[in-house]
Amino acid sequence: MGSKDKHQTEKNHHFIQAVSHALDGIVGMFKEERNIRIHAVFATAAVVLAALLQVSRIEWLWLLLVIFLVFAAEFLNTVTEAVTDLIVKHRFDIDVKKAKDVAAGGVLLAATFAVVVGGIIFIPHIIKLLK
Repeated sequence: MGSKDKHQTEKNHHFIQAVSHALDGIVGMFKEERNIRIHAVFATAAVVLAALLQVSRIEWLWLLLVIFLVFAAEFLNTVTEAVTDLIVKHRFDIDVKKAKDVAAGGVLLAATFAVVVGGIIFIPHIIKLLK
């Protein structure tokens, strides 16, 4: 922490320091980004439904994989938006638009995959319940 204003400008020197910054980033995402909160609602619903339907261990693994894949994609999308906005100082730039669109497309692909996996897992359990 070499700067006078107490903001870190150097690499993390300790694991705990790195974890602290990572947790700050996660908390910041949930405070500032509406879409991550929406993903969290759907993830929570999927976890509750999986618990109620008593899905198998392998099904839990798939569900957790797609949940964290969507979260990771949303985090990367937010990074892309923040960095590109910083570079162009919030002015329109066609290359920045392309970068943001591609990042958002990655989130859409991850979310679509999550819905497909959820359908493959939940639909047979629900059909079995309804019989």
